[in-house]
Amino acid sequence: MGKYVEVEPGINIYVEDVGQGRPVIFLHGWPLDSRMFEYQYMRLPAQGFRCIGIDARGFGKSDAPWEGYTYDRYADDVRAVIDALDLQDAILVGFSMGGATAVRYAARHQGHGISKLLLLGAAAPSFTVREGVPDAMTPEDVNEQIIQPTLEDRPKMITSFGKKLTHKSPSVSSFAWVEMVAFQASAVGTLRAAEMLRDEDLRGDLSQITVPTFIFHGEKDKVCPYGLAEAMHAGIPSSQLVPFEKSGHAMMMDEPEKFNEELVSVLR
Repeated sequence: MGKYVEVEPGINIYVEDVGQGRPVIFLHGWPLDSRMFEYQYMRLPAQGFRCIGIDARGFGKSDAPWEGYTYDRYADDVRAVIDALDLQDAILVGFSMGGATAVRYAARHQGHGISKLLLLGAAAPSFTVREGVPDAMTPEDVNEQIIQPTLEDRPKMITSFGKKLTHKSPSVSSFAWVEMVAFQASAVGTLRAAEMLRDEDLRGDLSQITVPTFIFHGEKDKVCPYGLAEAMHAGIPSSQLVPFEKSGHAMMMDEPEKFNEELVSVLR
């Protein structure tokens, strides 16, 4: 069932709410929306979980204002949803940009309402090269490969970026579906969130995370290289690193059986 939560005056965030039981909150990657977790929404409710999928501002069915594309604001939007739905003992799951948002949420809001954190190919502690994060893209790479192409030909950029998501070649239909979801993101959100990925730094957040944290990361990730996972594991107390040896960025597409098995293990 879909619903909207007003996170600040005049700004509404769309939330997919499926099933009953222990809440699992899903934060999607750039430039997708909460539909990327549809396979989890179909499976987990039968195992006693309530799936909460949040469309970040600028994506999916959420509003797309010009302002508010910072991890602070994204984390505050998540807090507004958690409070509006009165969620407790939840597991916060974030993929890529959503993983970075989850890191900021756990630090900024001291783990309010959540008892576990699961980071999937997270774009943290920094999407771009900084001290301690040498393997990431450079800001110039982001400008040349993402920012400028978004301004010139957003659909073409999405197609090019989509080819980096997996290590294995997805089916034609699967790739078309990913493109379809990304095409429906707002142009404003696609651009401003890409700038957020380029500019923001979460290195100082890692030591502030107090909930048990699980890091799933593809060893062949070309979007958020595996070195990011190692940096997160080194910086987050009580963290466990689960490598996906045969996966690129989207391990749920490259190794779906292992992903589902490891996911349920963490949720329980």
